[in-house]
Amino acid sequence: MRYQKQYIMQPPVELYVFNAYSVAALWKVVDDIVMGGHSEGHFAVTEEHHGRFYGDVSTDGGGFSSVRHALREPVDATGRKQLFLRVKGDGSEYQFRIREDVNAEFSYTYPFTTSGDWQIIEIPLEEMYPVRRGDRLDRPNFADGRIAEIGFLIANGRDQAFSLLVDRIEIL
Repeated sequence: MRYQKQYIMQPPVELYVFNAYSVAALWKVVDDIVMGGHSEGHFAVTEEHHGRFYGDVSTDGGGFSSVRHALREPVDATGRKQLFLRVKGDGSEYQFRIREDVNAEFSYTYPFTTSGDWQIIEIPLEEMYPVRRGDRLDRPNFADGRIAEIGFLIANGRDQAFSLLVDRIEIL
């Protein structure tokens, strides 16, 4: 009798899915104000139960706005290959960021451009590279590890209003 190998895929893990019980206060906005800038970001949960990261980026003294969420418990990403975001942006480029530890000095990031419509952004975990204060670090890209914090950042080098709707964030 001949046996075939069967590959069992791990089911996706929801890192965050917005719903009627989502609380905006669990998401922390960090703007360039921490370094003397004038950007102003906000985070809210819409009536349609989506996260909304929005505001104005000013290059006067800075040029970025971010929002982050510490997961209740870190997620083991061992053997996982991709993150999936379901987002609707304003046509701007954003960065999705993860941290292995909420107190880490750096994040792993992946830039993506929004289309103005709802879209699924597929992020290969191995392509997420380490950054600290906007500078790429001479360290390996994300490998099997854990995810303790997730977030978004906008820093396009220009003054602009921005708005990003987020429906869900999953890892596969």
